[in-house]
This record gives sequence, C-alpha cells and structure tokens, in this order.
Amino acid sequence: MPQPTTVKDCMRRQPLTIRPDASLAEAVKLITEHGLTGLTVTDEAGTVKGVLSELDCLRGILGSIYNDGDPEHTRVSEVMTSVVNACSIDDNIVEVAQSMLETRQRRRPVVQDGVLVGQVSSRNILWALMEHSRGRVNSQRHSS
Repeated sequence: MPQPTTVKDCMRRQPLTIRPDASLAEAVKLITEHGLTGLTVTDEAGTVKGVLSELDCLRGILGSIYNDGDPEHTRVSEVMTSVVNACSIDDNIVEVAQSMLETRQRRRPVVQDGVLVGQVSSRNILWALMEHSRGRVNSQRHSS
C-alpha cells in the first residue's frame, strides 16, 4: 500500500507573506482580499519570524479599539504568534495533520535550510488525504 503524501506534494509554494514591521491594517487587507486564514511573517531574507492568524488580527484590532488606538499604528510583530511550528517538505502529512490537531493550528510554514519555501494548510492536507484514500480504494477495486 502506498504511503500518504509528503508536504511537498500538497503545499502552496510562494505563499503571501508579511513583514513584522507591517501595520495590522495592511495584514488584514491582505487576508481579506485574498480569502486567507492567516499569513506567515518573514524577514527580508525569508526567515520565518511568526504566523499571523485571523484571530490574532481580531485580537489586535479589538485591543487597538479598546485602547483608543489605530490598527494603522499597530505592528504585525505586536500581535503575531512567535512560537512557530514549521515543517519540512519531506514531512509526512499524517504526522503534520496530527500535530495541527494537537496545537489547533490550521497552517504550517514549510521551511528548507532556514528559509520559507511554502505553506501547508489543513485544507491542503484534507485534499491530499482524500486523494490518497481515493487512490487506495480504486487500486483495491481493480485488484479484486
């Protein structure tokens, strides 16, 4: 029986990213315009510095409003999640999926040699697992 797919087979290459010093308003605009659930935060060299989810943005905007602030003056680095659970292109998607469930994080930066090369989301993994399952079912039907 073939093994489930690796991350490189279902990741999104060249995902949209944002810098830590960008404004929260800029991040929200990117997320909403592109229908994303979050962004990977990188420096100029492509090194992952954090992740920014919709909930991080919501928390930041509410905090800004509550404190009479302005999302234009709130920086991504102030509201992003700095503890990043990254994965590599060769990681097994079943293991990545289990880790996502444990940490309740829906996306993972994919890093190679310390630099962001892609992103994998729970949606990417769902698709890959279903494709794997369909392939297994079809091969069992043909061998019977």
